[in-house]
Amino acid sequence: MTLLSVASVSKTFDGVKAVQNISFEVDRGIIFSVIGPNGAGKTTLFNLITGVYVPSEGDVRIDGVSVAGKPPHELAALGVARTFQNLQICMNMDACENVMVGAHLRLDRNLLKAAFRFPALARRDRDIKQEAEELMRFVGLEDYVGARADGMPYGALKRLEIARALALKPRLLFLDEPAAGLNPKETLDVDGLVRKIADSGVTVVLVEHNMKMVMNLSDRILVMDYGKKMVEGTCDEIRHHPDVIAAYLGAHA
Repeated sequence: MTLLSVASVSKTFDGVKAVQNISFEVDRGIIFSVIGPNGAGKTTLFNLITGVYVPSEGDVRIDGVSVAGKPPHELAALGVARTFQNLQICMNMDACENVMVGAHLRLDRNLLKAAFRFPALARRDRDIKQEAEELMRFVGLEDYVGARADGMPYGALKRLEIARALALKPRLLFLDEPAAGLNPKETLDVDGLVRKIADSGVTVVLVEHNMKMVMNLSDRILVMDYGKKMVEGTCDEIRHHPDVIAAYLGAHA
């Protein structure tokens, strides 16, 4: 059953067509990957779906309801979470606090209750902290529960950002190059984590340049080039498609 539907979405920046007439559907519970050469428009497409940009044309639907142009916080309330190409970690906070930030929509933000530290509010904060610690264990960061973010290695910070996204309790998770800048061991860990997330029932939409990881994880793949949809299909269909081979290796290949 379709969870995400993208219909004829386009985005123009000062006359430059960054994304052109992209359509696809993502079924519940799958890992759907978006690939393409640098500058193909993958992150722009993510930004259009997750509310960072407003589409110039087209529609985005979640569970059949149009969400095109809705701001990120409204999409978050609908169960949409994401990570970013470049780390968005609060370095002046500890690791667990970073994860707790992801649960902000489930916290009581009443100023009066906060000022007087109502017992129910304190209990809820403790519950969220416990959830954050459990998520850190889930992503393999149990050794960093009490650590400051600015003292953690890069590979651990990438997983910390995923843990923060999961704190939202999303049904649809967008991962923008989660393995970028990681060594082979760290990449393998993230590969296993993405599979673990999908197995838990979260639908994953993935942008990633590591083709081994993409082919290992994906149920379906969308290939973009110059802002356009080139082809969509299964791993085998994409792996042997002549246009995909030409885009990645050059037509002479």
